[in-house]
Amino acid sequence: MTKWICQYFYFKVTKALRDANLSYNNIEEAAVGYVYGDSTCGQRALYPIGLTGIPIFNVNNNCSTGSSALLLAARHIQGGLVDCALALGFEKMQRGSLSSQVSLSVSD
Repeated sequence: MTKWICQYFYFKVTKALRDANLSYNNIEEAAVGYVYGDSTCGQRALYPIGLTGIPIFNVNNNCSTGSSALLLAARHIQGGLVDCALALGFEKMQRGSLSSQVSLSVSD
């Protein structure tokens, strides 16, 4: 993961915690959603910003990945498993990764 991405995560997570009047020590677990990446992208995103020693769930559910990460974190809070969970979704796609390999044109 590039340095600027880790800096971006640090900035966004810090801002979210500040908005919620929380600190990094309050986070008991994290659900991290991404589609195109290695199996441990959640750890690779959060370890450099100091979030170690907590469970980090890597979520992949195609177009609803971010929502699925949020749902997982919310369910764990609602179920009393944790008091504070972080949900994070991100994607860094290669240029042209959504281009079609098949022509979808209609002909007579």
